[in-house]
Amino acid sequence: MAPRFRLTRRFPAAMTEAGYRALKRFEADTGLDQAEALSFLFENLHAVVDVDEVVKRLAVFRADLDGRKP
Repeated sequence: MAPRFRLTRRFPAAMTEAGYRALKRFEADTGLDQAEALSFLFENLHAVVDVDEVVKRLAVFRADLDGRKP
């Protein structure tokens, strides 16, 4: 029997509407629930991202961050 998927940590998280919609699309495409989808993405982060692209997008996100805050 395969080991059960255990969630050992929980944390409150807030995300943008765009981020939430992207997570929901990923869940629908993969058939995972929210906790499984987030766990998969973080456990495999280096395999699923282009590091150079992430650095560029992070710079843009940070530059825009103050304007997004209420």
